[in-house]
Amino acid sequence: MKKILITGAAGFIGSHLTERCVEEGFEVIAFDRYNSENHWGWLENSKHKGNFEMVLGDIRDFDSVSNSMQNVDCIFHLAALIGIPYSYNSPLAYIKTNIEGTYNVLQSAREKNVENILITSTSETYGTAQKIPMDENHPKVGQSPYSATKIAADQLAISFHKSFDLPVKIVRPFNTYGPRQSSRAIIPNITSQLIVGNEVNLGNIEPTRDFTYVEDTCSGFLQIMESAKLIGEEINIGMNEEISIKELVSKIAGILGKEYKIVGQDERKRPENSEVERLNCDNSKIMAATEWQPKFDLDSGLEETIKWLKDNSSEKMGEYNV
Repeated sequence: MKKILITGAAGFIGSHLTERCVEEGFEVIAFDRYNSENHWGWLENSKHKGNFEMVLGDIRDFDSVSNSMQNVDCIFHLAALIGIPYSYNSPLAYIKTNIEGTYNVLQSAREKNVENILITSTSETYGTAQKIPMDENHPKVGQSPYSATKIAADQLAISFHKSFDLPVKIVRPFNTYGPRQSSRAIIPNITSQLIVGNEVNLGNIEPTRDFTYVEDTCSGFLQIMESAKLIGEEINIGMNEEISIKELVSKIAGILGKEYKIVGQDERKRPENSEVERLNCDNSKIMAATEWQPKFDLDSGLEETIKWLKDNSSEKMGEYNV
């Protein structure tokens, strides 16, 4: 039985991946941010609670990261600060978490001789598409402090592979969505506003994104883990489809059966040169190197997400989060 460490395990993708790994029969250590309430985030009420080991620490702290890696065979490193708007407010927090945190994982894995290390990247590292679809050789452009720190973390990981032969793989999901995602993300943000009313407050509505349902993203992680030929490689996970934010509102409203009005808000817009205008994934590499096949198209994934949001509504639904 493989022993797997998942950092950022109590977050959106991390919690789904943790549960999936338990279901696949792996021994799982779930690592997430220390808090005095001993709260396990999205894993607090997991149906698999008791079937994985929960470790609370700090990805910025080398000791807690290293101590969590005893006898680990594989690492899924997802711990990161991910909110793009907040990276404008506090770039240094992103440097410390995303770059130093990744160093802590890499160096600890090197010292512990871990045989399989998957570092989670993001399609934001590509910046606005310079060619369509976007393969792994697309130029990397840091259009926000967040994306710049992720580029740096990816390059640090690649350098550890080239310098120390560390068995690293860079997993680059395009826009993952689904149950448990923060309401600051575009799909739950739009959906929440439409559940409580008919007015959708947004920033830029022309940019396009390539959306992948969270279960398919997790399947991609597991397929990449199993592939020895992807060591030292960067691998996209995405659908090779794009939709504008404006079209996305129309699609969600159609599923909900709601009339709607889009209202532009300057506070929701990225700075002009920081906006990533277009993302469209070339997924040919993962399709050729693994047996990955997505099970959800955008319509079926949105239906699952909308159902979850309806079932887990709160008094804060529809509010704007930086």
